[in-house]
Amino acid sequence: MLEAAGLTPLEETVYRLLVTTTRASAGEIALRTGLPLPEAENVLAALAAKGLASAGGGAPPHFTASPPDVALLPRLQRRADALDGARAAVADLLDSYRSTRRQDAGHLIEVITGTEALRHHLRQLQDNARHEVLWFCKAHYVAMPSGSNREEYEALARGVRYRVVYERAFFDAPGAVDNVVTGIRAGELARSAPHLPLRLAVADGEMAICPLVPGGPTGSPGEPTAALLRDSNLLQALTALFERYWEGAVPLHVSASGTIGSTGAAEEAEDTEELRETDRRLLAFLIAGIADKAIASQMGLSRRTVQRRIQHMMTLTGSVTRMQLAWQAARRGWLRG
Repeated sequence: MLEAAGLTPLEETVYRLLVTTTRASAGEIALRTGLPLPEAENVLAALAAKGLASAGGGAPPHFTASPPDVALLPRLQRRADALDGARAAVADLLDSYRSTRRQDAGHLIEVITGTEALRHHLRQLQDNARHEVLWFCKAHYVAMPSGSNREEYEALARGVRYRVVYERAFFDAPGAVDNVVTGIRAGELARSAPHLPLRLAVADGEMAICPLVPGGPTGSPGEPTAALLRDSNLLQALTALFERYWEGAVPLHVSASGTIGSTGAAEEAEDTEELRETDRRLLAFLIAGIADKAIASQMGLSRRTVQRRIQHMMTLTGSVTRMQLAWQAARRGWLRG
């Protein structure tokens, strides 16, 4: 634990023993730690050389511990200062690196081939993110199956913001809705769009990964090929594309009961009316733009039952279209979580 202050594990053990003892000789330290006497003498000499212990007179000499705040805090501060200096040096090197590479297009775009390599770079991109990650999540994974991206939760926990747009067909996969619910509850900002033009992950506006051709477990035969893009006009264009889709996508939220739905409608509701919990959950899926087949799969119902329940709610509200049903549901407060 005190290695950051320059102590070896054995030195720390002996120092802790001295802290809890008024004074001790090398023989007493050897007896209490089980160390050979010569090794105990060497450790005490090392602690004395580092200013963590002092030897009194007499034969054999007895050692006392220096106060921890006097002995350890200055050492830690010097190491912290050195670490800050190293960080500044790395930052300067990074600026120089980027400045040089901007002159060479070959360093702005790196081709990634293979599922494992793509998965590694996606994890590394998230591990290194400091502020925000943008994500286009299309149906059918290439490198990271739904629910396997533990790096997102770690990044969210350290304060990185995630904005994710899900393609509606994404929700057709078994367990997909539950995985999105987990992400939203962890802090992810999620929206849904009918269709996404490509897969995309962007970190801090400085680096992006964008698969170039289909491949992987559910794509065309062969390994996927992706581009890793660094700061460039192309990266800025992809970020702008994300923002356009983000603005037009439907925001998603999770109710207290764990149902996923679109935000906005619940806040505008004024009246409340009794509705079966099954219908309420079904309606939330519908408002989020999830297809009947996916709703049926997620709820464990037949597609015919889903359509029959939707028709029942349309009749109940006097709606002719599903859009009218959504409006009526909001007005009646059926979407409140």
